Amino acid sequence: MCSFNACKSNKACKDLYERITAKGKSKKLALIAVANKLVKQSFAIARSGLEFDQEYISVKPQ
Repeated sequence: MCSFNACKSNKACKDLYERITAKGKSKKLALIAVANKLVKQSFAIARSGLEFDQEYISVKPQ
């Protein structure tokens, strides 16, 4: 249920949803991907103890 609201208000989740549905995948699959993203974000925030920063860009070490 959170993924429905996240697709409306969270830009990153909306972009993910639109990208998956544009590839021809089902809307249900796209909502599951958004839900998975939300779960990963919440665990990362809980683990790090930092506040959520919507402008944060992950940088992978090379």
